[in-house]
Amino acid sequence: MAIVHQTQNWVVAKPAAHGRKGMVVSQVKAAAEAGVAMLDAGGTALDAAVATAFALAATEPWNSGLGGIGFALVHKAGAAKAEVIDFGPVSPAGLTPALFPLTEGMSDHLFAWPNVEGEKNVHGPLSFCIPSAPAGYAALHAAGGRLPWKDLLAPAIALAKAGLPADWFGAMKIASSAGDLRRYAESARIYLPNGLPPTPPYVGPAKRLVLGRLPDTLARIAEAGVADFYRGDIAASIVADVAAMGGVLSAADLAGCAARTTPSSQHPWRGRVLQGAGGLTAAPTMQRVLDLLAAHEFGAEPDAAFFAAFTAAMQAAYAERLSGLGDTSDANPRAAEACTTHLTAVDAEGTMVSVTTTLLSSMGSRTTLPGTGMMMNNGVFWFDPTPGKANSIGPSKRPLCNMSPVIVTEGGRPIVTAGASGGRKILASVLQMLMFVLDYRMDPVAAAHHPRVDISGPDTVAADKRLSPSVLAALTERFATELVEHTILPVNFACPNLILRDAEGGVTGISDVMSPWSGAVAQA
Repeated sequence: MAIVHQTQNWVVAKPAAHGRKGMVVSQVKAAAEAGVAMLDAGGTALDAAVATAFALAATEPWNSGLGGIGFALVHKAGAAKAEVIDFGPVSPAGLTPALFPLTEGMSDHLFAWPNVEGEKNVHGPLSFCIPSAPAGYAALHAAGGRLPWKDLLAPAIALAKAGLPADWFGAMKIASSAGDLRRYAESARIYLPNGLPPTPPYVGPAKRLVLGRLPDTLARIAEAGVADFYRGDIAASIVADVAAMGGVLSAADLAGCAARTTPSSQHPWRGRVLQGAGGLTAAPTMQRVLDLLAAHEFGAEPDAAFFAAFTAAMQAAYAERLSGLGDTSDANPRAAEACTTHLTAVDAEGTMVSVTTTLLSSMGSRTTLPGTGMMMNNGVFWFDPTPGKANSIGPSKRPLCNMSPVIVTEGGRPIVTAGASGGRKILASVLQMLMFVLDYRMDPVAAAHHPRVDISGPDTVAADKRLSPSVLAALTERFATELVEHTILPVNFACPNLILRDAEGGVTGISDVMSPWSGAVAQA
């Protein structure tokens, strides 16, 4: 007989949060609590988002942090449309294709690019894009924060001083990147005590890992402001560490880093508007999926006809995306190692914020800068190392990426803020969650727990085994379909979260069901 191993023989449920004031949802509940503390102190959703994002630098270093990049959507109460805070990836000015000589074979990491000697585009000092996350968080605060800057960093500093919990999940995340973490001295010192990943205890509290000089760096940003990160003492430390490692990220790259504020993209959908980040994010592909589904008749529940239509639309949209927008490589099966986080925040006045921020791969470049404790991104891996293409490696360039923060309006009022982590898996998860809530009228809890499909390219579909037999039969008959579990690891589906404000002013939030540290927190 066929031997089948079931990784998770259990039923997992995620608690939601309910309230009538403000709320924050994050992939680490402690970070969401930091955001709600800002709301309780009189801050806005923007203050809450900034505090949560900085807290994540101390509690989820494999997904985001000071060395990362991202995009945020902000829809202020009473405003007609959302605005985009774009702190997306930009390559250093000194980055040239000659630094990345090609070798035989194809990469087995996130993207099936041609291999580069020494995997210099995947990890190490040449894989860094300019770290723009602090600039993005400062722009969020400037766009509508009320609280003093240093107050927003106080929870992150406290969390960083306490150290990263190395429980079973933390230890597992570190172990998954240990093979590359050991290449870089400060990463190995912090994350691999005695040369091995930390071992979670059988009994008692988890060990805690202080992330090098990260507490000091956060404290310096709190006192001196983000300008110090890009043009002051922190900048000098970053440049010195990168130069000592043989990287090309320069003082001029840091000094020239700035977040951009742009209009959101507007995507009408069945009497509502899905607002996206536009540009080189997943928003243009989202629009194409919506166009292809415009004629679909939505029934009482997501049935075989819905999942077949959704899969066909996603595959067609991805075929166009991968052939025409620059990101011409198929994702590899290891795409689950994509390292991203998403947070959502609302306040009692009705302002909504949706922030996606990332290091790209899990643990980014796997390189921690000793002077600051920052884990740096490996955003250069978004670029094709083959010269002469639209998305090829080059100086001061922006690559195509998959982030998809969304804020939905109805009658001009923001009603949903949503997004996800998970690389190319993001778009499918966000759209399904939104359609479950908007078109099938599910409450957010039911939507988060409903099984989904993943379409990350033009050829195949991964279907949750928990889908009904009729849905699975329809998918396998029409598409090349793989039946998978919705597991903690491997990550077969993206990790979405969502907040809904109903017509009566009630607020409900839910985080990703399979992320063990995630949580939604409401103001009392």
